[in-house]
Amino acid sequence: MPIPTVQGVHQRALLRDHAYESLRDAIVDGTLTPGERLRDAELESWLGVSRTPIREALLRLERARLVVAKPGKSTTVAPVDLESTIGSQQVAASMHELAARLATPSLSQVDLARLEEANARFAEALELQDVPAAIQADDDFHGIFVTRSANPIIPEVLERVVPVLRRVERMRFASFGSRTSVAQHRLIIEQAKAGDAEAAALASRENWLSLRYTFED
Repeated sequence: MPIPTVQGVHQRALLRDHAYESLRDAIVDGTLTPGERLRDAELESWLGVSRTPIREALLRLERARLVVAKPGKSTTVAPVDLESTIGSQQVAASMHELAARLATPSLSQVDLARLEEANARFAEALELQDVPAAIQADDDFHGIFVTRSANPIIPEVLERVVPVLRRVERMRFASFGSRTSVAQHRLIIEQAKAGDAEAAALASRENWLSLRYTFED
């Protein structure tokens, strides 16, 4: 069979990824609101790509439970609902628990200092009600464990479930209830400094499961 050129394959992948990431970010940050209809022609005009990468991106977003597709009818932004959040939360909590368990024994003093710095930025961002900065600091904090776990499957799984949780995080980090996350981070750091991988893992799991309180506040 004819072999496609590498340039062509890469170009298509880049267009598909661009469409997916742009749509995902717009859904997560609220630019595209729950229930809003996504029309191919409007998306083509906005993203500057053809219908094929847009449809591929929408299929990926549907698997991530960020859009709802009704074949032959419409595609809309998925609601922020308890069922999707709990399912994604359980997976994310398990992945971060595993990451902390694997990473804690190999954390260096530099890593521990970076954890402290990330949590300080997180606390400051919450006080200033700077939600994007809080999300970035939280990502930086947990990302240290994910990186040091040296398990490439963990970030692959998280990439699929975290976008659903990101919308809930934005709600939580804008509320006073999020202040408990700072203390939870401190506990994780204390356990990591003590070299207690099991305790750090369980504390990390509880930190992620605390997102459930967003629906109770």
